Amino acid sequence: MSTAEETDGESAPWAEVTPEAARRLLVAAVDAFAERGYHATTTRDIAGRAGMSPAALYIHYKTKEELLHRISRIGHDRALAVLEAAADSEGTAAERLAAAVRSFVQWHAERHTTARVVQYELDALGAEHRAEIIELRRRSDAVVRRIIGEGVAAGEFDVPDVPGTTLAVLSLCIDVARWFNAQGSRTPDEVGDLYAGLVLRMVAAGR
Repeated sequence: MSTAEETDGESAPWAEVTPEAARRLLVAAVDAFAERGYHATTTRDIAGRAGMSPAALYIHYKTKEELLHRISRIGHDRALAVLEAAADSEGTAAERLAAAVRSFVQWHAERHTTARVVQYELDALGAEHRAEIIELRRRSDAVVRRIIGEGVAAGEFDVPDVPGTTLAVLSLCIDVARWFNAQGSRTPDEVGDLYAGLVLRMVAAGR
């Protein structure tokens, strides 16, 4: 089993990618990009990890960049859905912010191999694909900014700079993908709880 499959925390990771050969290539690309970086990875590397010939890759993906875009689009869509679900849940702004941070951090920890590719290979995308992914990032920013803004309006948070604090919160969460180790001393749930508490202190919740 590949690293991406082991850390995606799902029984059928990338199930939306069909046919099976295309999914195998995408999983192999996640592993290769995370291990070697996009630019150091060749299509031959990806095909070899998938147990396929280089020619077979081009049946499903026209270019290596198209593969990266597919990975990035699915990853950003999933991460945005996690944030939106927490933001739209019941509860106070503090409860919703804690839930958003907890679930976002857990996602980046459980899927750290995928998340490293999704979050740190943006510059390798072509201009059109990069603009698409940047828009998804803006939407994630807007979700967190909305929760913090609502907390300020309700008197729950003491935040003089909502945009700057939003950036700090998202950066803190995303960086988990860079250092998280599945064999380490903390589980994704524990890291999620830790970061939720840190962020609530950052916004001076309840002060």
